[in-house]
Amino acid sequence: MEIEEVEKVHTSLSSTSLTIAVAVNGSKNSKNAVKWALEKFIPEGRISFKLLHVRPRITMVPTPMGNHLPVSQVRDDIVSAHKDEIEWKTDTLLLPYKRICSHKQVEAEAVVIEADDVAEAIAEEVSKFKIGKLVIGASSRNVMTRAIKGSGFSSRISRCTPTCCTVYVVSKGKLSSVRPSTSETNEGSMDGRSDSSSPNNSFSTHTSSAQSEWTDMGSSTNFSQFSSSSLLTQRHQALANVNQNLTNSIGSNPIDVHHSGHISLSTEEDIASSSSSVSDMHYVSQATSYKSFKTDGLSMNSTDQDDVTFELDKLRIELQHFRRMYEMAQNETTDASQQLNELSTRHMEEAAKLREISLREEKARELVIREKEKREAAQKEVVAVREYVEREISQRKDLEYNAAHDAEEKRRLENSLKHHNQQCKEFTFDEILSATSSFSHELKIGMGANGTVYKGTFHHMTVAVKVLNSKEDHRTKQFKQELELLGRIRHPHLLLLIGACPDHSCLVYEYMENGSLDDRLRQKDNSPPLRWFERFRIAWEVSSALAFLHNSETRPIVHRDLKPANILLDNNFVSKIGDVGLSTLVPSVDTLMSTIYKDTAPVGTFCYIDPEYQRTGLLSPKSDVYALGMVILQLLTAKSPMGLTHIVEMALENNCLKDVLDSKAGKWPYEETKELALMGLNCAELRRQDRPDLKRQVLPLLERLRGIADEAHDCAPDIQSLPPSHYICPILKEVMDDPCVASDGYTYDRKAIETWFRMNDKSPMTNLYLPSKALIPNRTLLSAIREWKSANP
Repeated sequence: MEIEEVEKVHTSLSSTSLTIAVAVNGSKNSKNAVKWALEKFIPEGRISFKLLHVRPRITMVPTPMGNHLPVSQVRDDIVSAHKDEIEWKTDTLLLPYKRICSHKQVEAEAVVIEADDVAEAIAEEVSKFKIGKLVIGASSRNVMTRAIKGSGFSSRISRCTPTCCTVYVVSKGKLSSVRPSTSETNEGSMDGRSDSSSPNNSFSTHTSSAQSEWTDMGSSTNFSQFSSSSLLTQRHQALANVNQNLTNSIGSNPIDVHHSGHISLSTEEDIASSSSSVSDMHYVSQATSYKSFKTDGLSMNSTDQDDVTFELDKLRIELQHFRRMYEMAQNETTDASQQLNELSTRHMEEAAKLREISLREEKARELVIREKEKREAAQKEVVAVREYVEREISQRKDLEYNAAHDAEEKRRLENSLKHHNQQCKEFTFDEILSATSSFSHELKIGMGANGTVYKGTFHHMTVAVKVLNSKEDHRTKQFKQELELLGRIRHPHLLLLIGACPDHSCLVYEYMENGSLDDRLRQKDNSPPLRWFERFRIAWEVSSALAFLHNSETRPIVHRDLKPANILLDNNFVSKIGDVGLSTLVPSVDTLMSTIYKDTAPVGTFCYIDPEYQRTGLLSPKSDVYALGMVILQLLTAKSPMGLTHIVEMALENNCLKDVLDSKAGKWPYEETKELALMGLNCAELRRQDRPDLKRQVLPLLERLRGIADEAHDCAPDIQSLPPSHYICPILKEVMDDPCVASDGYTYDRKAIETWFRMNDKSPMTNLYLPSKALIPNRTLLSAIREWKSANP
């Protein structure tokens, strides 16, 4: 009842030209608010309708990977497309409201605001357009909920909206509350005062005044609360005033007595009927006093009768008004009781939380005591560690002195080796036959398109002998090129060429005990699978070898046939790239195409050949980057290269990379593995210009991943027993007992190299004549080997 009366007051105060705004957000309550506003304000004359919609500012753009990037980091065309999509969604959201207005034949202007604070944005728009009425939708709540919590978001909008605007809150298609504007409140107060001061004493005027007073009181009760005690006090005071006025009225006016000596029948019936409508006993006693005049033979004139009737009607109206106020006070008392119960419940909950906090505080005190004890123990341990570190520093100084001495000796030996021609040893065919037992089938360890590989032995050293299949011109060229390249370059992860037999196209390499990477990924001969940290390290080793070839001192060298079958593993699973017979020296010219070489007959292995090189015949170092990307993806999945890029790309898009990883490699670190997979896909891009730079982009990432792999390698319990590769003697293939540096710069076990010197004058690694057979003890390496042996007995 109160809200409807307040609504009548605000409707009556509407002007001839009015701007009405409806805040919409796509919800059902917004649609109900639009319908209510159209039904309520359309008959009021010239009205301008606005639909206000607030959306967040566009600062982030979603990516296909599921995350969001700032607008500043995204291309302008992508940002523009995202903004167009937001505009389309906004138009779609506002379309139903426009249709509702169009159905009512009302032109509504849609105003879209970009802001982070909805309430502040709407308030600013109201001030900007001087909007007189604002309608907002809100979920329905009872009076007690509004009294305790307010009306949530709609309440905040009401508070932020300027006071010159009337705010209507509509819930489920009905008016829930009204916050009147300042002008309407002042106008209602002035109307109340003018009615009370009017000199007209007619019954109709007084009745309208009482109704206006009740309407104002009803409006005020929608926003304030009354106590029942104050209402009762006001009621008794008002009744006392009416009684006094009635007494004064009877005593001050002269009473005329009719000749008949009694009051007329019509006057008596009016008084009785008026008395029966008043339930309070005080008013009944006043009516009875009037009847006493009949028994005394008195009578009143017509003017006095009208005054009495007017006063009784006035009392009846005021009594009805106070009854309504009393009922409202009772309802609010009930609400206050419910609020008190809720507060009591909340008090009990807070008491329970307080007890819980006390328990936590007690536990925290106990934890502090334990931490204090731990800190004291840690301080004692720090003192012990400090003493241990001081001893270690002293020992390190001694080791550094010995290492500096050894380094000086090694530098001297390297300087002496610079004057010797680094050429591979030339073997006779008889030596080749003797080493391979006349190319015994039992010693065959591999066969490819270029030739066959046999296992052999030269001077107690195991080697691998590669025999080309034919002596055709291109095979001879390939043989000479491989002999030339490997004969003048050295790298820890390039297969070492020991010698050759040019007459029969035979090449002698160092022997790799664990075969090729392709065999290990396929677990040939039931070999154990490679661990994930070993695969991280192999990816870095292969990349470092490629970077060495691409940055050769003379001209860049492109391998052209990089694949898992040409990546070999030694006894400690250290990888080395072999089969460089197809390598090409790219011309080095200071031009834009300095690293591109035209080759009319592309060679290599399918699935590893650069697509752009295969299509155009243009070769560059990034052709090897494509093959490296395929090798990285195979290291992660152990799958066939056919269609592998598509499989990994779809797994990343669907966030199911774990499903395609090789589960036999152990528990992959997901974030690092995802980085490596993305790098592999970037390397395997179809266009050369889209692939990353090997030295500046690929190697830094693989270097970081290799550090993570080394830490995992050291923590693996079943890997701890494997010694580092530099602890192994190149001749014995065992951990050295007494490492010594020979004049070729390599470290050997003393007994093994002395036995070698008795039968040879050349280096077992370079096959060059040694300027000296002097040996220098490598004390730093010996200390490291002894420490490793003590930790791994």
